[in-house]
Amino acid sequence: MQFLRRSLVGIFLLALTLALFAWAGNTVRLAVNERMNAEPRSFPQRERVLSVNVVTVTPETIAPELVVFGELNSANTFALRALSGGTVLEVSPNFVDGGRVEKGDLIVKIDPRDAQSARDRIAADLRDAEAEVRDADRALILEGDEVAAAEQQAVLRQQALTRQNDLSSRGVGTAAAIETAELALSGANQAVLSRRQVLAQAQARLDQAATRLDRARLNLEDADRVVADTEIYAPFSGTLTDVNIAQGVRVTSNEHLGDLVENDKLEVSFRLSTVQYARLTGEDGTLGNAGVVVSLDAQDLRLEATGQITRESANVGDGQTGRLLFARLDTAAGLRSGDFVTVTVTEPELRGVAMVPSTAVGSNSSALLLADGNRLEEIPVEVLRRQGDDVIIRAPSLYGQQIVAERSPLLGAGIAVQPIDPNASAEPAAPATAPEMIALDPERRARLIEFIEGSRMPPPVKTRTLGQLEQDEVPADVVNRLEDRMGT
Repeated sequence: MQFLRRSLVGIFLLALTLALFAWAGNTVRLAVNERMNAEPRSFPQRERVLSVNVVTVTPETIAPELVVFGELNSANTFALRALSGGTVLEVSPNFVDGGRVEKGDLIVKIDPRDAQSARDRIAADLRDAEAEVRDADRALILEGDEVAAAEQQAVLRQQALTRQNDLSSRGVGTAAAIETAELALSGANQAVLSRRQVLAQAQARLDQAATRLDRARLNLEDADRVVADTEIYAPFSGTLTDVNIAQGVRVTSNEHLGDLVENDKLEVSFRLSTVQYARLTGEDGTLGNAGVVVSLDAQDLRLEATGQITRESANVGDGQTGRLLFARLDTAAGLRSGDFVTVTVTEPELRGVAMVPSTAVGSNSSALLLADGNRLEEIPVEVLRRQGDDVIIRAPSLYGQQIVAERSPLLGAGIAVQPIDPNASAEPAAPATAPEMIALDPERRARLIEFIEGSRMPPPVKTRTLGQLEQDEVPADVVNRLEDRMGT
């Protein structure tokens, strides 16, 4: 009986388990069928709005700047050489590397005894030449008197012959007397000719003596110059370098003693590309006197100097490209020849352009305009110059409007954005409109320019504001802001 009872309980439990499994399977089947037959639920989608930094495109007059590298050189360098040979007797205490000398200072003196002796001998030759000229002059005067006497003798002989011919015509004279008078006249004429020849020789002697005198004077001048060359003076104020001479050393003529460099007159040489050079040339192709700023950074110290372009190299150079230019510096405090410096060249002004961050312009030369509804619109722009992290563009359709300052691959035409203007006030920004422009009278314009030039504005802001004031019409907000600062 126990076996039967236990068997019936086991069968009952098995049937109950199978029933539960069947009920669970049916429940799962009904749920799957209901899920598959039900319509999919749709959730409302919201447009993604990105926050972007914007910048206002403001037209102005900008003078672009080219930044290149160059090397400083002295515009006035003098090679000191021994113009005459000899032993160095005296050397200036400042005649050392880095020594400072003033114009006219005696820096080297060479033994002048040999040069002085040669000069004295030439001076003696000069006195001999002067004496010879005096003798030749006196001899010429005497020969002139001899010629005059001979000519007078010939005149007397001619008169005697004339008298004999007159007597012979009256039948008183004789043929022998006439012949004697003719022979006497012929001898007198011969004597005149001889004296004239001697006079010509005396004149030639005087000319030769004068030539020797001139030569002796020239030799004396050369000798004086040789004596003077034994003392070397500084031709200008400067600093000495490459000095290789000492007292007691014997030098030869034209031997190099050192170099004198004038550090107060420096020039910088720098190379521009052909495109950059073309921007500096005028319509006639000539290079103008563009201004340059030379800077040398040394840790926390910055040395600067200003100057102007003065000339350009005649050829490009072997293995080089572009153009080599030279600029003369106005001041050179702290700078030295040989320094490798940064050169900033100011180009001619560009009118009606704007400067924006370089990240605002894409590779296809376009900018994203903040249009109505804060949606972006892609507008093409003309990139004129690149100035560090900024670019100068010309896009009249963007003037007075806002563009995206930092583009990213997520931004494009038609995308809605939330503009953030770092330069805007905390108040909600009004829709971008063209700035109100006003015309200034000459007195008001001059007063504003004078205030800006005397203010402590940063140089870029000062340059941009002056460029706006030079226009025929100036933004009214700029004028009001400046007059508020002036207290007018």
